Amino acid sequence: MSLLELKNLCYVHHNDLILENISLSINSGDFVSLVGPSGGGKSTLFKICSHLISPTSGTILYKNKPFIEYNPVELRKNISYCFQTPQLFRDTVMDNLNFPYAIRNMKADLNRIEKLLHTFSLDKNYLNKSIENLSGGEKQRIALIRTLIFKPEILLLDEVTSALDVENTLIVEDVIEALNKDDITILWITHNPEQSVKFANKVVTIESGRIKSVEVIR
Repeated sequence: MSLLELKNLCYVHHNDLILENISLSINSGDFVSLVGPSGGGKSTLFKICSHLISPTSGTILYKNKPFIEYNPVELRKNISYCFQTPQLFRDTVMDNLNFPYAIRNMKADLNRIEKLLHTFSLDKNYLNKSIENLSGGEKQRIALIRTLIFKPEILLLDEVTSALDVENTLIVEDVIEALNKDDITILWITHNPEQSVKFANKVVTIESGRIKSVEVIR
């Protein structure tokens, strides 16, 4: 049984056909790279998979149950989407890292937070930093940490290393690889040909809103 099943998904926005007849099966433990030209619909597909927008037609199943039967907030706890452009909010880094606990009515686990900061080569002094004073790469790492405080079942990553230097790209790649080995299903969008096949077991090429090919490489 597929963990995530997309059946004939179409998405129309302002009379423009963004996605057309997308059908794809994602199994538990998969590492899937989505590749193809910019503007092809990959990010839109991620928004549908994370229940941020609804398809115009077609069906999406999670654990063999239609998305519409899930509470969207609860679903997003299991299917997490990390955007290409980090979406931080309020004032400080701690405001952002406390958020996953707040929506679960839980007290923040500082040990967990500091461990994740260290994993991404950041220290606890970042907690009181204003998000306005962070570089693009720092914002991206904070957004990733926020996503990973509670491990999702499916992790959607949209060009998450595009703002990082070589050293931090390798750090993030190592973390993502480890998460996949820990049974987290990964779908990521990348325009880096080498990166697209580095860890993935499947490469899905999307062009002009349609799946051009699905290549099983491992």
